[in-house]
Amino acid sequence: MTFQAPWWLLALLAVLALAVFYVLLQRRRQKYAARFTNVALLGALVPKRPGWRRHLAFGLVVGGLGAFVLSLAQPSTEVRVPRERATVVLALDVSLSMQATDVEPSRFEAMKTAAKEFVDILPARINLGLVSFSGRATTLVPPTTDREQVSVAIDNLQLDEATAIGDAILTSLTAVQNFTSTLQDAGEAAPPARVVLLSDGFSTVGADPVEAIASANAAEVPVSTIAFGTDFGTVEIEGQSQPVPVDRATLEQIADETGGSYSEAASASELEQVYADLGSQIGYTTEPQDISPWFVRGGILFAFLGVVLSLLWTNRLL
Repeated sequence: MTFQAPWWLLALLAVLALAVFYVLLQRRRQKYAARFTNVALLGALVPKRPGWRRHLAFGLVVGGLGAFVLSLAQPSTEVRVPRERATVVLALDVSLSMQATDVEPSRFEAMKTAAKEFVDILPARINLGLVSFSGRATTLVPPTTDREQVSVAIDNLQLDEATAIGDAILTSLTAVQNFTSTLQDAGEAAPPARVVLLSDGFSTVGADPVEAIASANAAEVPVSTIAFGTDFGTVEIEGQSQPVPVDRATLEQIADETGGSYSEAASASELEQVYADLGSQIGYTTEPQDISPWFVRGGILFAFLGVVLSLLWTNRLL
């Protein structure tokens, strides 16, 4: 919880001073009563008071005053709300290494299932595009709010040879730029954009990832990366078993140098969680929500109870 007008909290000193004054007043009464040596006479002169109940009534009133002061300081709490607009391009590795079965049922099938869940996680107004890459990168779906179009394209992904991570980033940036130009031509402001890239291997062809990093920075588009798979994956090529480890270093470098986030997933469930986290980061933002009305209600309730109890127990206001 934070306060939008924290200077009002200084008024709590006045509430505290009132509480201290009350305590001192009670102690003074006790000292005054102790001067009487005739207990019977004291009982006749000083009527019996309700003791702790009187203190409870005063405490409720003081609590109500404190709540009123806190409401003046405009307390607020952070709440998650869907982003109104954003552009996301999902770049998926469809190289032959994705056949590896170190992730059940295979890296490829697990990736498609999790990617479709990511599509469903994003708020409806987020524009989502899809790029697939192996030896070359292809924009399958330009950024759109049509989720069904993206999901169908994911279902129809096909594996191919080689891995071009640099090309995947450059193609994703082009998809963002083309979409942005369309918006600007229509007189609309360009929303923030991000690329989410998943890969399980080393870049073997195409543009150098370092070149792609520079382009992403120039376009001010962060690239979040997911290293998917384990170090023990293998695929069979021409009858030979070939290891297909994950190139974590390159993917982490891409994320770090473009301002994106880097994640690792070694199972289908981990990949689903990574996508869920990314969906939360990209699709939602936090905004302060004023909760001062709750403090006002609490202050009224406390003060009202204090006054009512005082009248019931002492037949007077405090």
